[in-house]
Amino acid sequence: MSERKPSRLALIGLVAVAVIGSTAFYLSRPGETNASEALDKAKASQKLQSLTELDGKAPDHRKLDVQTWSTAEGAKVVFVEAHELPMFDMRLIFAAGSSQDGDAPGVAVLTNAMLNEGVAGKDVGAIAQGFEGLGADFGNGAYKDMAIASLRSLSDKDKRESALKLFAEVVGKPTFPADSFARIKNQMLAGFEYQKQNPGKLASLELMNRLYGDHPYAHASDGTAKTVPAITVAQLRAFHEKAYAAGNVVIALVGDLSRAQAEAIAAQVSSALPRGPALPKIAQPVEPKASVGHIEFPSKQTNLMLAQLGIDRDDPDYAALSMGNQILGGGGFGTRLMSEVREKRGLTYGVYSGFTPMQARGPFMINLQTRAEMSEGTLKLVQDVLADYLETGPTEKELDDAKRELAGSFPLSTASNADIVGQLGAIGFYNLPLSHLEDFMQQSQALTIEQVKAAMNKHLDTDKMVIVSVGPTVPQKPLPAPTDKPSEQPLGVPEH
Repeated sequence: MSERKPSRLALIGLVAVAVIGSTAFYLSRPGETNASEALDKAKASQKLQSLTELDGKAPDHRKLDVQTWSTAEGAKVVFVEAHELPMFDMRLIFAAGSSQDGDAPGVAVLTNAMLNEGVAGKDVGAIAQGFEGLGADFGNGAYKDMAIASLRSLSDKDKRESALKLFAEVVGKPTFPADSFARIKNQMLAGFEYQKQNPGKLASLELMNRLYGDHPYAHASDGTAKTVPAITVAQLRAFHEKAYAAGNVVIALVGDLSRAQAEAIAAQVSSALPRGPALPKIAQPVEPKASVGHIEFPSKQTNLMLAQLGIDRDDPDYAALSMGNQILGGGGFGTRLMSEVREKRGLTYGVYSGFTPMQARGPFMINLQTRAEMSEGTLKLVQDVLADYLETGPTEKELDDAKRELAGSFPLSTASNADIVGQLGAIGFYNLPLSHLEDFMQQSQALTIEQVKAAMNKHLDTDKMVIVSVGPTVPQKPLPAPTDKPSEQPLGVPEH
């Protein structure tokens, strides 16, 4: 890693995180089971809203009757009753992400990955066959803030009760078998070797280290090649006992259940977990100094990442920042960044900006790949676009277009039970109001140019950027002039 003299810094955006915090590793993908087949059949039997019925209007937004309570053991439950399909979705969200790793980076991911590797009398194969035979899907994953375990099951009593019994064992009483532990460790170590050849990953690791320093968000969720080999099964057991406690979980439930059935399910799962309180909330990070760093890497392209601390999830400016970032670089084609960097000059395949709000202040980040010989000019162009946007704010047309796009896409946030359970998980985990979805929509549609501009300038500062580049050191060329038809077309496929 080498230092380069900092140039003028600038950038911004907002990626709205619904349920999961930052980077995810070893997220189990449910297979195609009877539950998925039943879902498809049930969907086909429903009367769908046709395009002719919409007549150019946004699709109907599903209003949710969100209910909440706590179990006897202290688990928070968030529930929506939905009888359209003969199924239910459940997601357990633990404050058990990598920010709780302590002095053993990787222990949170390893603990979560080991949940379904063994319970008393069943190995990983028997567990998988057990869920599949019941037409149920199990899923899990670990991130910066949280770790999750999920179940999708048919709501028929016999299937439901058997699936819940197995799920409660997997989450509450995993055995952490030694052979599985060795296998998953080896998979992680192989992943670390691959990362050495991935310039985007190298840039991300260095950026987070510079941005967060000694804060728990600094290290990668899956730990490092130095920390993972030293982790023991005893550490996994201790982490599970502490972080997978009933007082440290939110239980999100959606589906073909009555309130009484939902209470019984939550009580069954909660009682199967270790006893214990919620873990303390992660402390806020210290503002880092602006810096520019470079990692030498043999390639034809350079990865550029720019970041500064953004907001936590319950910041009152969330809606305004989300809208502001959508216009800057969060909305794909047509954003300020995409227009200036790709469409007018053909300098990149894609350039994106986003906030990642978490329990503590998550990062605001801009990232792109560009030709190595134009990397310095491209960096300055991105900085200039950000600086201009902060100075002038969005135009009336940009804001109106972003509002229309949000209104059209917003119904998708509650289009399925899986979508809803994710939203409920976020509401419960981040202690948001039960009316959060409706509140967000109303706040977004009422925003003015002045409010968006003020929020972006309040939380972003062009002089506070941490910048990391990964690529070769080569002579630089001037950027092409902007045109409607750039002579150098955007790169078709990124190198990595």
